[in-house]
Amino acid sequence: MKELRLGIIQLATEIGQVDKNFETLMEKVRAVAKQGADVVVLPETWNTGFMTGPELHALADESGQRAQALLGELAQSEHVNIFGGSVAVKEGDTIYNRTYVYNRKGELLSTYDKMHGFSPAKENEYFTGGNSIHNFTLDGVLCSSATCYDIRFPELIRKSALQGIELFFLPAQWPLLRLHHWQILNQARAIENQMFFCSVNGCGTIGKLPMAGHSMVVDPWGEVLLECDETPQTHIVTIDLDIVDHIRSKINVFRDRKPNCY
Repeated sequence: MKELRLGIIQLATEIGQVDKNFETLMEKVRAVAKQGADVVVLPETWNTGFMTGPELHALADESGQRAQALLGELAQSEHVNIFGGSVAVKEGDTIYNRTYVYNRKGELLSTYDKMHGFSPAKENEYFTGGNSIHNFTLDGVLCSSATCYDIRFPELIRKSALQGIELFFLPAQWPLLRLHHWQILNQARAIENQMFFCSVNGCGTIGKLPMAGHSMVVDPWGEVLLECDETPQTHIVTIDLDIVDHIRSKINVFRDRKPNCY
């Protein structure tokens, strides 16, 4: 049996309060690691909160140095894999919504820049989108990720699934007013790609806009193994990766695809 214990950290990130957000994150990661997590999973833009505007240039992490130092140190000291959600990162005059992934030795395994900026919130005007997927292995499990609004683009996630991904992560800052979309999209992406889908959302508020929370872990059948409420919380969820191969052999959608037709 190939099992993995996911440590879910749902945070109410405070907008612009970078020092406080770092302190909160450090405390939560250490606590979840001590509960036996194999992989600690964080939400989107946990350093600054989800924000747009000129103030981002003052608050974004210069080349991601501060976030990388903290995540690497925590991964090594707690001997835990860390899927680092995402942070606002500044490279010169350009800002990215960037994911960092670390193994138990504190080594940086992979990075991903959010591809699709949420245009209704003008994210695409302040963040530069990435142009490539990423794959990485955690304790022998082939993984990938995207970020928040990316979930609405099934082609992106299918591209990773076609490379044999078993576990997909999605950090987010998704609002409560579209909670129904969040729940359905998480289940749909898990079912259609026959993989585990682990999505960690923010909670609290962004200005006056409530975030949905409801971080989810969904299995390849679409069964919800965990769904949080709308408050800050942590959980450990154990997933059995053996069912991925079982499902893919039973209903082999990848074999039965006809990409020449569509």
